[in-house]
Amino acid sequence: MTIKNAVIIVAAGRGQRVGGEIPKQYMDIGGISILRRTINIFRDNPAIDHIQVVIHPDDQNLYDAAVSDLELLAPVFGGATRQKSVLNGLEAIGELSPEYVYIHDAARPFLDQDTLNSLIRKVEEYGAVIPALTVTDTIKYMSENHINNTLDRNFLYRAQTPQAFRYKAIFMAHRRHEDKDLTDDSAIAEQSGLKVRIIPGSSDNFKITTTDDLIKAENMTQSSYTDIRTGYGIDVHAFETGDHVVLGGIKIPHDQKLKGHSDADVALHAITDALLGAMAMGDIGAHFPPGDDQWKDASSDIFLKHAAKLIDDKDGVIANIDLTIICEAPKIGPHRDLIRDKISEIIDLDIDRISVKATTTEKLGFMGRKEGIMAQAVATIRLPE
Repeated sequence: MTIKNAVIIVAAGRGQRVGGEIPKQYMDIGGISILRRTINIFRDNPAIDHIQVVIHPDDQNLYDAAVSDLELLAPVFGGATRQKSVLNGLEAIGELSPEYVYIHDAARPFLDQDTLNSLIRKVEEYGAVIPALTVTDTIKYMSENHINNTLDRNFLYRAQTPQAFRYKAIFMAHRRHEDKDLTDDSAIAEQSGLKVRIIPGSSDNFKITTTDDLIKAENMTQSSYTDIRTGYGIDVHAFETGDHVVLGGIKIPHDQKLKGHSDADVALHAITDALLGAMAMGDIGAHFPPGDDQWKDASSDIFLKHAAKLIDDKDGVIANIDLTIICEAPKIGPHRDLIRDKISEIIDLDIDRISVKATTTEKLGFMGRKEGIMAQAVATIRLPE
């Protein structure tokens, strides 16, 4: 198998300067992990044929959560240094025989398509190209605690990623200098005598390194999500003979069950309709017809995941969900937090953005007569303009 353009995303670092309990590439900005945002940049470019992520061996679970439902090949484990991690990635894609490879930092989630497309064009012409920014400040060289020299900023650039190379050339360069610890791939190319060209970078394509960078990134994502939408969902199911009900993905013991083509989870159905409504994409029946046998007895988390993916495909985020379950029985209170946890797990949304409430109709109507359960949900989503 031979491909033209492969990407290596280096995500094996620890990111200690940012702080926090997990490595920075798995932290959320605007409701989406940094790594997933970075991956999506390359997924959205039709010229990219393959994406290879390099991760730390301890981060498999974090990685799986970040890329759930994305069609990617298994990640490669990194090494003790960035240089070793890149080499592992280069080796992993060797069987694909790519013509060009683009090596990118996972913590740069704001690469724009114009820069990427420019790299794709220029690497075919030059063989080794990186984006970089000119230096505007005066740069001083220090030695022995005093200024030794003032460097000419007209010849100074701040290197960014992705850095693009002919695959065979950069692979051999990495092999030749794998005992060194150089800070970027263009330095390795230079050591091997490759001429590396520069194209204009972007100030938005910064690497998230410190807490201040994380705050800046969060502000950037918030400012871009200006299309705010709200959807409303409602669902009702009657009782029939059984020994439990399924609400919010949780089995709750009861002397009856809910009647329906799927598992009749009114809670997840209402949330699904709310999300679809916010996207103006119809209702749950339009996506999963009740007369279709493939959905008979299906778990309703399938429907909810589908709605969440439609939002993700539009680069949107779910801001919050407010669910109300209306019934006389069973009692919802003891299971409220379990339901919130389950919804959080299904759509990868922070639990503090999920509200679950319960009420009764004071014994009025079919719910008051314990003939069924109703659920109502309101969801707010944010989309980029």
